[in-house]
Amino acid sequence: MTVARQYVTEARRVVVKVGSSSLTTASGGLDADRVDALVDVLAKVRSGGEKEIVLVSSGAIAAGLAPLGLARRPRDLARQQAAASVGQGLLVARYTASFARYGVRVGQVLLTTDDTSRRAHYRNAYRTLDQLLAMGAVPVVNENDTVATDEIRFGDNDRLAALVAHLVRADLLVLLSDVDGLYDGDPGKPGTSRIAEVRGPADLAGVEIGSAGKAGVGTGGMVTKVEAARIAAAAGVPVVLTSASRAADALAGRDTGTYFRHTGRRSADRLLWLAHASTPQGALTLDDGAVRAVVEGRKSLLPAGIASVDGEFTAGDPVELRDAEGRAVARGLVNYDSRELPLLLGRSTRDLARELGPAYEREVVHRDDLVVLNP
Repeated sequence: MTVARQYVTEARRVVVKVGSSSLTTASGGLDADRVDALVDVLAKVRSGGEKEIVLVSSGAIAAGLAPLGLARRPRDLARQQAAASVGQGLLVARYTASFARYGVRVGQVLLTTDDTSRRAHYRNAYRTLDQLLAMGAVPVVNENDTVATDEIRFGDNDRLAALVAHLVRADLLVLLSDVDGLYDGDPGKPGTSRIAEVRGPADLAGVEIGSAGKAGVGTGGMVTKVEAARIAAAAGVPVVLTSASRAADALAGRDTGTYFRHTGRRSADRLLWLAHASTPQGALTLDDGAVRAVVEGRKSLLPAGIASVDGEFTAGDPVELRDAEGRAVARGLVNYDSRELPLLLGRSTRDLARELGPAYEREVVHRDDLVVLNP
C-alpha cells in the first residue's frame, strides 16, 4: 500500500457519494440489489465503530421516473421536482430497510445552497450531521430537489459531496460512479490507461475528460467528478474516484480507481460554500482602492469603495465583487438591498450614520462573509 493510500485506511470520517446510474435502471426505478450491495459494503466498513459514514446519494429524480410514467428524465424543473418528490421517499425507504438488516438507522438530510452559504444555516447543517453521526446513524444527504430552483441548486451531487466533506470535516471523500477511475482518454477505446494518482492540477494537463455518464439518468459526468475532487482536495480532503462495484476495494485502500491527494489545508469555515455553491444575485463594481482592500488586505467592503450596482438582490444574498475591468475578484453576502444601495455609494459609514441613523454604520459586505476568488 502506498503512503497516499494509507490516508484511506486511516480515515475516520468518510463521505461516500453514489450516482444515480449506480442505483437505478436506465428506465428509472431503484435497483434493490444495487442498493443492498452498496449498503453491505458501508455497513461492514463502519461495523467496528472506527469509521463514520456520511452517504451523499443521488437517485431521487431517477427513482421517481417509472412510478410517474416518465420514460426519461424530464428537462423542465417542475416535472423534475415532481419526480424528486416521489422518488426521494422511495430512496430513503430503500436505504432505511437495507441498513436495518444491520441494525443501523439512517437520517435524511436535504440541502440547498441557500441552506449552506448563510452563516446560521451552515452551523445548523453541521450540527445536524454531526449529531446524527454521534448517535450512530448514517446521514443520507441529497439536494432538496423538490423545492430547489435554478438559483439555489448545487447543480450536481458530486459538488455537493465535496462541500459536505468540507462541512463535516471529513478525512476522506469517495466518489462512486459507473466508471472505475479517471483515464487518460476514452476508457472505451484501446490504448488508454487508468490514472492511479493525481498529485495536483498539473497531473491533469492534457487529459481529455468526458462529460456524460452512460445511463442517462443523472446530471453528472467525469467533468463534475474531477471538479468535485479538485474542490475537496483544495480544502484538505483526499479523494478516491472509482466505480460502485469497487467500493469495498476503495475503502480498504487497495489500488483501485484514481486517488487525488489533498493539495490545500483543512479549514472549518464556510467560505468554500460561498465560493463554489452560491449563485450571485447581482454584482458590485469596486474602485481600485476597494479592490486592494478586499483582495490584498482582506478587509470588509464599505459603501465608499463601490462605483456601481448591477442586478436585483436583497440583504443576505450572494453578490459578485468586480474590478473596474469587470473581472470577478471576490464574492460575498451583501447587507443591503439593491434598491437602497445606490443611494449610499461613495459615502463614508460615519456620514451615513449621522444622516440616516446608526443602522447604516455597517459594511456592505463584512469580511467574514467574503471570499476572494483566484487571489
